[in-house]
Amino acid sequence: MANRAERLDPSVLTIQDLAKAAEARIPAIVRDYFNEGAGDLVTLKDNSAAFDRYKLRPRVLRDVDNVDTSTTIFGTSVAFPLGFAPAAAHRMAHPEGEMATSRAAAKQNIPMCLSSWATTSLEDVISQAGQNPYAMQITFLRDNSITKGIIARAEKAGYKAIFVSVDLPILGNRLNESRNNFKFPPEMKFPNLAEDETEAGLKNTYQRGYDPTITWEKTIPWLRQNTKMEIWLKGVYTAADVQLAIDYKLDGVIISNHGGRQLDGVPATLDALRECGPVARGKIPLAIDGGIRRGADLFKAIALGASMCFVGRIPIWGLAVRVPSYLEQKEGKQSSH
Repeated sequence: MANRAERLDPSVLTIQDLAKAAEARIPAIVRDYFNEGAGDLVTLKDNSAAFDRYKLRPRVLRDVDNVDTSTTIFGTSVAFPLGFAPAAAHRMAHPEGEMATSRAAAKQNIPMCLSSWATTSLEDVISQAGQNPYAMQITFLRDNSITKGIIARAEKAGYKAIFVSVDLPILGNRLNESRNNFKFPPEMKFPNLAEDETEAGLKNTYQRGYDPTITWEKTIPWLRQNTKMEIWLKGVYTAADVQLAIDYKLDGVIISNHGGRQLDGVPATLDALRECGPVARGKIPLAIDGGIRRGADLFKAIALGASMCFVGRIPIWGLAVRVPSYLEQKEGKQSSH
């Protein structure tokens, strides 16, 4: 049909199609790790449902011949207000993991935030970035020397910002992981977190635990002392905390509930954005993640106050449909012996 964009895959016309195609390629235990969340999944489901509750009110007879979707983040121009959110263990979906994700972001000229739980070194990932602005996600452990080390490496490598996960004083109650007895494959490495990059080494690192004592008064000054990168708080969903971020002169806030993976029962991110937008307007940039599944969702988020939208599961689904996953390749190698 005239004026229709060329499709890369005629069977994948929507993000929902992409998710279904990915499910067929990922082993069930890995699919559940990526796709499910905390508690009874109330927040996870509501993240997507919230976008359907808000309706568009289009105006007509406007010149839309030349549309500019570009915007800026971290002081750098990008193609449109969409970026890749931090998500762990991309190699479970694709043998090249975050390297493939990074190339995709660079090709589309969009930002990317790398998870501390990436299966590729942060230096290798940003080597694919070109001029794209990248951020590094961090969490706080009781031993903050690990966090300090990640920050120093990221700044040296050229990352523009850190996304500080502030909704993670403890790990969310992810029932599906308990039901499935989920564990990362023993050969999988996490080179940004510990000298011993295997899960066994990480278990020793994380026995010291997430730091439940992080506070505005203690944590923000510590960050300022340890980096010149922009500092964005990820995991905020109240206007009161957005106001505190403004008071502490932070560089940005990501309205996020960890994709429904942390505290079940909190508001959908779009509903939280509607509360936070008026407080932030003109004072601090807001980004949002959670539940975004179509271009119209980006428009709704921007209309409610966001300047950038991030997606975490979608790039993983994209990786999964292209080539055999890490576990499928592993099973193939075992069966050939």
